[in-house]
Amino acid sequence: MKISHIIFVLVLAVAVSVMITTFGDASSYETFQAAKDNQGVTFHVVGTLVDDKEQYYDPKENPDYFTFYMQDSLQNEMKVVYNDGKPTDFDKPDKLVVIGKAVSDTEFHADQILQKCPSKYKNEEFQTVNNETL
Repeated sequence: MKISHIIFVLVLAVAVSVMITTFGDASSYETFQAAKDNQGVTFHVVGTLVDDKEQYYDPKENPDYFTFYMQDSLQNEMKVVYNDGKPTDFDKPDKLVVIGKAVSDTEFHADQILQKCPSKYKNEEFQTVNNETL
């Protein structure tokens, strides 16, 4: 066998192992109910912030502890614990994606929070100045 064939087989083996590792780690968008049913498994949960429930963040006491309540797409509500600081402009996004695991039937521990902010460019909302559309 030629050296080039051996190198090709090694590169192919590394590529396949990277793909298997990547797909094995990937999680899907689910609801809080799925996370509760499979505690300890990582999920991406899409939802909205529950405005009428308290958020807790006291940077003087613990700057790496933030909690809030979130409602998923099926209206399931859960307390989310995030062991990092409160994200900038946290109250502004339309939707949130929390990536983490349910640790009980009432608590979800997020490793990451992704914020989907409202679009600056909506067709129905145009700013006008001196009766001219911008």
